[in-house]
Amino acid sequence: MKVQVAIIGAGPSGLILGQLLAKAGIDAVILERHTPDYVLGRIRAGVLEQVCIDLMDEAGIGERMHREGLLHDGIELLVEGKRHRIDLAGLTGGKQVMVYGQTELTRDLMEARKAAGLTTIYEAQEVAVSGFDSDHPWVSYVKDGNRHTIACDFIAGCDGFHGVCRASVPKSAINLFERVFPFGWLGLLSDTKPVCDELIYARHAKGFALCSMRSRTRSRYYLQVPLSEKVEDWSDQRFWDELASRLDDEARQSLVTGPSLEKSIAPLRSFVAEPMRFGRLFLAGDAAHIVPPTGAKGLNLAASDVRTLGHALIEYYGGSSDGIDRYSERALRRVWKAERFSWWMTNLLHVFPDTPPFESRALKAELDYVLHSHAGRTTLAENYVGLPFED
Repeated sequence: MKVQVAIIGAGPSGLILGQLLAKAGIDAVILERHTPDYVLGRIRAGVLEQVCIDLMDEAGIGERMHREGLLHDGIELLVEGKRHRIDLAGLTGGKQVMVYGQTELTRDLMEARKAAGLTTIYEAQEVAVSGFDSDHPWVSYVKDGNRHTIACDFIAGCDGFHGVCRASVPKSAINLFERVFPFGWLGLLSDTKPVCDELIYARHAKGFALCSMRSRTRSRYYLQVPLSEKVEDWSDQRFWDELASRLDDEARQSLVTGPSLEKSIAPLRSFVAEPMRFGRLFLAGDAAHIVPPTGAKGLNLAASDVRTLGHALIEYYGGSSDGIDRYSERALRRVWKAERFSWWMTNLLHVFPDTPPFESRALKAELDYVLHSHAGRTTLAENYVGLPFED
């Protein structure tokens, strides 16, 4: 097989990139090592910046998102039992975010790709990427016991943190930056009415909590827990009781409990790989960076990567290599700003073990400044809704 672009990974970043390229008449194939059901079964983010919303529209996949997604003008910060509303729209000239589950976004992209007759190869095993330091890269994989080879012009590594693409880069050619946090998020998904019309970020002496949602009838809640905790030790009732203890009276009275659809513990880390281009191999999304979920940046940052990469590849086939030559530089400027914001939000809202008294008081003062200063609230709001592109 010969294609112009081989995309590794059928998560949102790979699917959005494939859709953008297809609309521009660029031939691309997507390889995914899991089944479609497995991809759809992954519980992920649900808050979309304008960047992601606009990309879905550009890709022609935004109809159901606009019909079912929930637009939010603000978020609530619950600190020491008191609510502080951050007016996202009012502080950013009308910008909003949308709650629309990543599972639903992925489903829309998969269905559109199938309807258009575009090629996605699921259950592709033993994927290998080679020759990306030459003009003739290629990808090989095993399917149904047979090895296949795809010749291509470019390889897009959208295959996640544990994928083959970044692992195929010589260690001497890549710099890795990482910050591992000493706690995780215990998440619970339930078919219950959300506790509030907007997300509540709670900083409590017992640890952080987040009240989020996927729809008007499906809620997603998180608790900060030590990394030593095990999911099986948390019954639904224990989770609900602990969540209630970290909320204010208003939220406790509005909290509707019910059986969990899913429970899991996710560790928190910040991670960046530099650069994001190696010859004719490009990294995008979790293959290149991980952010703590506190700032709702993971999916949105992946979307901004593939926006930049998709436009660069379209420019290349239009006769200009400037976009692909500057892809890594442009993407990393945005990546590091999102990393900074997510790291900052995580530090402000979580309880860290063994924090020295000075740092503890300094962080408390910084949070007080953010909550009671117009400039501080504006900084939070601008970053939360998504910084504008600089191109």
